[in-house]
Parts: sequence; structure tokens; C-alpha cells
Amino acid sequence: MPQTEKINVRGVYFDNVTMEEGFRKAVSLIEAEGFSYMVTPNAEIVEACVENPALYEVVNAADLIIPDGVGVVYASKILKTPLKEKVAGIEMAAKVVEYAAKEHKKLYFFGGAKASDERKAVWELAADALKEKYPEIEIAGRDGFFNEEETDDIIDGINQSGAEILFVCLGAPKQERFIYKNRKKFTSVRFAAGLGGTLDVFAGVAERAPEFYLKHNLEWLYRFSKNPSRVGRMLKLPKFLFGTVFHGNKSVK
Repeated sequence: MPQTEKINVRGVYFDNVTMEEGFRKAVSLIEAEGFSYMVTPNAEIVEACVENPALYEVVNAADLIIPDGVGVVYASKILKTPLKEKVAGIEMAAKVVEYAAKEHKKLYFFGGAKASDERKAVWELAADALKEKYPEIEIAGRDGFFNEEETDDIIDGINQSGAEILFVCLGAPKQERFIYKNRKKFTSVRFAAGLGGTLDVFAGVAERAPEFYLKHNLEWLYRFSKNPSRVGRMLKLPKFLFGTVFHGNKSVK
């Protein structure tokens, strides 16, 4: 399995990888025995760890931690331990899907909106879209709405599906907590990943920012322009960066 350098950014230990290096490690984890998982923290998630230190164990226990946000990369530079690049979770997910299709690895999508009278559940729309591109791919799943009492039944459904790769798309930190809490209950799953709104993008119910915004690290600005109600979340970024300047890693574990 590829060994990767770890970079401490405000108490979260990121794998210092390029997209391709991160993907190679993900593949090695999928092909290894036992269960492993990936998390994709951005500045907002790291700030949540700073404010709620119990989250550090949930995040840092992951086998692959990729910097899914330019704010984390900026912070690593402030700390003079620069990460190689932003590694977007949605792009990593797309590469894993392509790999799964080629290697006949079954996927399970857990998350997204329920079915309605107008349309299928988001996970089903995502699966349909991907099957157009990869006709042989196998995908099972369910929506992301559940009560805690249903957790064991959900785990049973995932195990019975025979899926080797699990995408948990419940939003952070709910998805990370779900994976961490249940990590010893999975049987067929070799690799799980917390991937936020990935299924919405795969399903076509949400759009990624245009190429200009992605190229200039302005995806956050595009999201804000489309949804100004995100302002509270957006303010986490300057808080995170100011905290990095003034406190570095001193105030965290």
C-alpha cells in the first residue's frame, strides 16, 4: 500500500497527496483485506473539529484524509507545511466509480433525497446516470433519511447487497460519524467514503461550479452566488484562516 506523508492542519492529519496519488491509495485500500474509509475535510469541517474536539478521532481514524477545499491548502501554507494540492472529493468519487466499473466492484449509495411523485430518489437518479456511462456497473442504495433506530437495518441492507464500496452522503459530520460508529459492522464493504453532495451532482440535481471558478479556486464563491443562505457556513472560512494565523496548531491536539 502506498505510504503517504501526513500534514497536520489544525489537528487534522491530511494525506499529502496529489489527486492521482490519493486515488492510488484508495485503490490499494479497496483491494486490501478488511474495512477502511476515506474522509474529505474542507475548512468548515476542520473548524468544526477545532470547536468540537470529539470530532478529531472520527476524522483522524480514517485511512485516507484528503484536503477537499482550497482553504485547507492555504492553511497548510500558512503553517509552512504545504499540502501538494486540493483533492476534490467529487473528483475522487468519479475516479473510484470508473475503477469500480472496470473492476466489477459493486457500489452502494447511501444518501440524498427520497423519491417523490415527480422523480426517483437521488441515489437512483445518480445510479441511472452512471449506468448510462458504465452499463455494466452494479449499484444498490437507499436515501439518506432515517432514524437512529433504523441504523442496524440499514447496515444489514448494505451488507446483504454485497457492495465492496460504500459512498455515505449525509453531509458532514453526520456521514463521518455514521462510518466511524459502524465501521466494525460492515462485512462485504472494503472501502467507505464520506462524500457530502456527491450524489446530487451525479444525479444532475446539483451542479458543480463552471470551469473558470474551479480553475481559480473560487468554487465557494459560485456556491454562495447560487445560495446566499450559505453565508453562515461561508464565514467559517475566514474564521478558520484567522485562527490558523493566530494559533497555528498550538490550540489543538
